[in-house]
Amino acid sequence: MLALALATVSSASAAGKLEIFSWWSGDEGPALDALVKLYKQKYPSVTVDNATVSGGAGTNAKAVLKTRMLGGTPPDSFQAHAGQELIGTWVVANRMEDLSSLFKSEGWTKAFPADVVKLISSKGGIWSVPVNVHRSNVFWYNPAKLKAWGVTVPKTWPEFLTTCTALKAKGVAAPLVVGENWTQQQLWENVMVGTLGADGWNNLWSGKLKFTDPKVVGAFTTFGKVMDCTNKDASGLSWQQASDRVIDGTSAFNLMGDWAAGYFTTTKKLAPGTGFGWAAAPGTTKVFVMLADSFGLPKGAKDRAEAINWLKLLGSKQGQDTFNPLKGSIAARLDSDLSKYNTYSKSAATDWKNSRIVGSMAHGAVAPESFTSAFGAIIDQFVAGKDSKGAAAASQQLADKAGIGK
Repeated sequence: MLALALATVSSASAAGKLEIFSWWSGDEGPALDALVKLYKQKYPSVTVDNATVSGGAGTNAKAVLKTRMLGGTPPDSFQAHAGQELIGTWVVANRMEDLSSLFKSEGWTKAFPADVVKLISSKGGIWSVPVNVHRSNVFWYNPAKLKAWGVTVPKTWPEFLTTCTALKAKGVAAPLVVGENWTQQQLWENVMVGTLGADGWNNLWSGKLKFTDPKVVGAFTTFGKVMDCTNKDASGLSWQQASDRVIDGTSAFNLMGDWAAGYFTTTKKLAPGTGFGWAAAPGTTKVFVMLADSFGLPKGAKDRAEAINWLKLLGSKQGQDTFNPLKGSIAARLDSDLSKYNTYSKSAATDWKNSRIVGSMAHGAVAPESFTSAFGAIIDQFVAGKDSKGAAAASQQLADKAGIGK
């Protein structure tokens, strides 16, 4: 049915309205505005309703979306993290249209990396269009401070622990700075990826590898040792406040997604490479831990033709290269025009093409929301008691409950 409908939608035929639903506001608003402006240029007769629900890193928006989806009044297209956040919530509930024919007609199965297409696919369908890519396995540091301390960026987590000891001996109380709970979950997943490898990480979410496996329990133990190298006031810090401590020399490293590059360059006015430096998190040099913002097509969308044209724009080279330089992310497509991007983004785009791509748990790519929403409590309990076997058993229990591997 979608293939038939797509054939009738031409670039000039759309008229009427389009409601797009997202949580992009504040610093992220201009990037979305640029996409809306481009859409209006292509379809001047369409009135675009930019229905943004700000706050809570998407939490508030998801609550409003749930009410609308279950109430039978879905927006024409809405933002969701690519992967299980959408699939495990709305695809399994039979509330989304399969976009496979759109991917075929637009050539997207070749434009996007195969690992990404796999991430947004389930049960024979492709369910959303990724508009960007963020990398979450990045170690940020202050090059001048590392030189003064006489240390280099560690390549593995055991090497990091050695570096941690050396920095503590030099008076650096917290060599690695972390913030509130979600930043610790992000650190946990990168210790896991760096310890288990890309295949081991993927096997954890397919059910082939149990959380109670000795290798996973061992990675929990490593995570506990890594957390011993962090600040004691983590729960009271935003990710920006944690990042500030790397710049001012209080801490040596911060594990954060590459939205930190936008913060360093735009808000802190620092030059990439000198004011701040970056490297892949220990053990993940050839791995790109990704999250992506994407949009899908809900069943029952009132302005379906306009929504399809919106999705076409999001997946296009022009759309992605209009949006991402302003967002601080890179294009999900492999043919991006890198002249439009800054120094950090160019390096990330190179790694995107040459690395093994895996999805982030902390940002909705590989685990359903029923898992991620409850996992934070396991991390809190583990950080307090450092019981690796207990945390692994609790994680497996949660995975079973969420249907992971079923």
